[in-house]
Amino acid sequence: MPAAHPTTAPTASTARATHGLVPGLALAAAATVVLLGVARLLAPVTGGALSPLVLALVAGAVLGSVLGRFVPRGGRAARFAERVGPGTDRTARTVLRAGVVLLGLQLSIPDVLALGWRGIAVVVVTVAGTFAAVLGLGRLLRVPRATSLLVATGFSICGAAAVSAMTSVLERDPRAGGAGPARLRDDVAAALALVTVYGTVAIFVLPWLAGVLGLTDHQAGLWIGASVQEVAQVVAAAGTVSAAALATATVTKLARVVLLAPLVAGAGALLSRRAALTAAPADDAPDDAAPAAGRRAPLVPGFVLGFLAAVLVRSTGLLPDVVTDTAQQLTTILFVAAMFALGTGVDVPRLARTARRPLLLGALGTVVVTGLALAAVLLLAP
Repeated sequence: MPAAHPTTAPTASTARATHGLVPGLALAAAATVVLLGVARLLAPVTGGALSPLVLALVAGAVLGSVLGRFVPRGGRAARFAERVGPGTDRTARTVLRAGVVLLGLQLSIPDVLALGWRGIAVVVVTVAGTFAAVLGLGRLLRVPRATSLLVATGFSICGAAAVSAMTSVLERDPRAGGAGPARLRDDVAAALALVTVYGTVAIFVLPWLAGVLGLTDHQAGLWIGASVQEVAQVVAAAGTVSAAALATATVTKLARVVLLAPLVAGAGALLSRRAALTAAPADDAPDDAAPAAGRRAPLVPGFVLGFLAAVLVRSTGLLPDVVTDTAQQLTTILFVAAMFALGTGVDVPRLARTARRPLLLGALGTVVVTGLALAAVLLLAP
């Protein structure tokens, strides 16, 4: 009997693995269509302040908690949860990173440079100070390390998108999620909830405070753009001040997003170094331990390099508007799918039991980012 072709078994195995992803991918796709429609219907009510990413995470968390907590094992619903698991896991990782790459096409370096050195200095001081302060406050409050890092990233950079990018880096650190991937998903849910709650409060408070403090439209735009978390929240807040404030706030916000790449790359490098030190074999370890320790993750995640490349492409000014507009819509679609997939792994009851310290961290982080940004605006952009 002729021997089987050596690639037959691997090919069959790959086909089975790919087929196993289909139910979860189909669920994420269907949920994305529905959630984008719901977000559009709610936009007139919320003024666009409710991010569809957060809505997707909530929907996924509700579905995942119901299937994980209240469905009898062995039933149809339980078998459904097992079937969709591989596909939603893949969506939460791969689709998320693709969204981060496409996010770079929304950023143009010449637009950021138009802020001038004073505006850029406001952004850099606010981002660096907020990130460091929130991490320090997280240690003082004994908030889990991954939660503190995600909250610091979301509050200092760009809300849900920044949390998503840092999540991909934390997945490479075996200690980041505390009890494992399930705990990391709870950390992500907590960070996104804080971004939504405190960013929504800022929509109403900051424009009022800008008037009380007598800030000019330019100063108000700088302050709102440098301190409010989500892009939609920045637009909603600055739009109530003036058109000039809105224009300044939007560019300032994009300048913060540009700093996502170095921040995530720095965190990735530190986590990779820690993982390499942890995996280093001892002197008396067997020889076969050395190759495993030598397989290190890249210092800078590939999706971060892709993000930077997209920023450079957009900065050339060669892309037509139809391409950038399509990329923006596609970015939202990918993030919504990834957030829904992440949400399916969130344990809502456990998250509710452990939310008090993260809530306090979010409150203090809000005070830090708004206070630091205001001080920077008054000192550097009088």
